Amino acid sequence: MSTTFKQKAPGENYGFDYSRSGNPTRKCLEECIASLEKGKHALCMASGLAATDLVVRLLKSGDHILSMNDLYGGTNRYFRTMKQFGVNITFVDATDIDKFGSAFQENTKLVWIETPTNPMMNIVDIEEVVKITKEKSNALVAIDNTFATCYFQRPLEMGADLVISSMTKYMNGHSDTVMGCVVVRDDKIAERLRFLQNACGAVPSPFDCFLVNRGLKTMHLRMKEHMKNGLAVARFLEGNSRVEKVLHPGLESHPQHLLAKRQMRGFSGMLTVFIKGGIEESKIFLKTLKLFTTAESLGGYESLAELPAIMTHASVPKEQREEIGIADNLIRLSVGLEEEDDLIADLDQALKTAIP
Repeated sequence: MSTTFKQKAPGENYGFDYSRSGNPTRKCLEECIASLEKGKHALCMASGLAATDLVVRLLKSGDHILSMNDLYGGTNRYFRTMKQFGVNITFVDATDIDKFGSAFQENTKLVWIETPTNPMMNIVDIEEVVKITKEKSNALVAIDNTFATCYFQRPLEMGADLVISSMTKYMNGHSDTVMGCVVVRDDKIAERLRFLQNACGAVPSPFDCFLVNRGLKTMHLRMKEHMKNGLAVARFLEGNSRVEKVLHPGLESHPQHLLAKRQMRGFSGMLTVFIKGGIEESKIFLKTLKLFTTAESLGGYESLAELPAIMTHASVPKEQREEIGIADNLIRLSVGLEEEDDLIADLDQALKTAIP
């Protein structure tokens, strides 16, 4: 937990001088994450959005970001503030490769993709996005890998330049620390990011790094159980008469199911369900849940449920929410590690109460 480190002589340290610039625990974590992502360099930040901000600081006024339109509400909100700094952004449905390709500008310097997306569970073809980007520009391709994690998907192996993850979620898995991370292979990009990490200073504490290091030890076990429970819940909901639609890339009904099987090794516990009714039915459903906790965030051992339209994505402009499909009856579930039968029973009783 030290903030500073003894030096041999003025300007001669033993590898560390001040904890913001680096410390043994963060170094250990960053090396571990880089290895898991099949990268070379990892840079941990104080939150997922701090990691996003670190990447965007590679840009300058006059540059352009081409971003997936369906993405975490906080990322959307942050990107929309970039105009005041002279960085323009275009939101596009990157599952439509033709539409994605036509959205490039001469000054496009960063392509930002989530896959699977939050909350619509869209799957974007990473290899195709990289191919088109390199044909049309010298932009960097950044993939937000939070929903899949490196256990199920490794974008760097598919040609991406940067992988961003909210370590708060599955990578830590215990809902007890907030952190983000950027992983790269290129030495020059890493050098620029390392300078910005230290200069801007939004770094995690050594104790938070210890917690994530601990969480990573069980990630492979947790992800297998999240996948099993998530698929069981998705299949139950898909066959329920009180449900309109279920979005889970592991279901054969998902529009990009085959792409997901090709691109991913498996699926996490994330899924989206459209229940019958509207805002009132959604509120009753969430209030009636007993095992699922109504709360934001995801990826912890406990099951969570939320209403994106008025929670995680409330900051997204209404017209953009409607364009993406974030309706008042859309519930996002983060299926945890509880007993499968208990999870299904809880959802069943809440559906029956909300939609008699």
